[in-house]
Amino acid sequence: MVLGAAGAAVLAFDVGGTDMKVGLVDAQGNVLGLRRVSTPRDPHRPADAILDRVAELARELEAEFPAHPVRAAGVIVPGIVDPESGVGLYSANLGWRNYPFTAEAERRLGVPVAFDHDVRSAAAVEHHYGGSREFDDVVVMVVGTGIAAAVFSGGKAVSAGGFAGELGHAQVPDPDGNGTTILEAVGSAGAVAKRYTAHSGTPVAGARDVLERARTGEELAARIWADAVDALAFSICQCVSIIGTEAVVIGGGLAEAGEELLEPLRKRVDSMLDFHRRPVILRAQLGQDAGLLGAALNARALLAETPDAGTPAGTDGAA
Repeated sequence: MVLGAAGAAVLAFDVGGTDMKVGLVDAQGNVLGLRRVSTPRDPHRPADAILDRVAELARELEAEFPAHPVRAAGVIVPGIVDPESGVGLYSANLGWRNYPFTAEAERRLGVPVAFDHDVRSAAAVEHHYGGSREFDDVVVMVVGTGIAAAVFSGGKAVSAGGFAGELGHAQVPDPDGNGTTILEAVGSAGAVAKRYTAHSGTPVAGARDVLERARTGEELAARIWADAVDALAFSICQCVSIIGTEAVVIGGGLAEAGEELLEPLRKRVDSMLDFHRRPVILRAQLGQDAGLLGAALNARALLAETPDAGTPAGTDGAA
């Protein structure tokens, strides 16, 4: 796997709720020592436990690849993240609040650290190198167990102190007739399976099973799938109306349905919009490693801003 950017060697850490992806990206952009490990869980010191493991993995990679001295690192995490202050404001799944990730990671690693949100970082890679790269106003939606998103306006990522892009919690009409609910409760892969089970009394392994049943003509499965499409379309139309979105990139587990999701989604968006321009709706192209590549690019960007800051401790800065 090759990252399309050259520069100094950097470490990349993509921290997820279940596992972490880790790699060293060399000066030519090759990802070395790529590995996946379980995300440590400690209810008393959740973020510290993760960064302790990050430090261990950094030492392993640096020992494995001594010819590639590391100048910086990128760490990305889920939840509400403020990259400007370097603080993880809140993670419902991993359990921290107001944790100073940048300062603590730099203390452990001894190099400058670029800290950011996992989906926003993965979306930046998708936006700059994937199918939406020709557009300036883009929403990248990761539709899996939940829904997360990143927003680009005028070609720049919108952070809003870490609160931008929380589309999973945007209000949508409740197809069960209870007024409104959140998008994640209807349009996510997790919701498709959960709602089908609740309405049918038959447990399913996931959204893929519901789609398979819809393919056979089962009315309930088709309705649950259509409800998800409607909810996603509603939120996309809100984005188009409010921020003029030109392109929407769909990633995550639900995107594995391909055109069986995207084609009805395009038609539903078209039917909902009035005079607005119709956004191009695309499937994400860069897959499961986009977050890791985003972390590496964040680190490279940090070095571009402060080129002397990445000199490893104990050297005189000579190349």
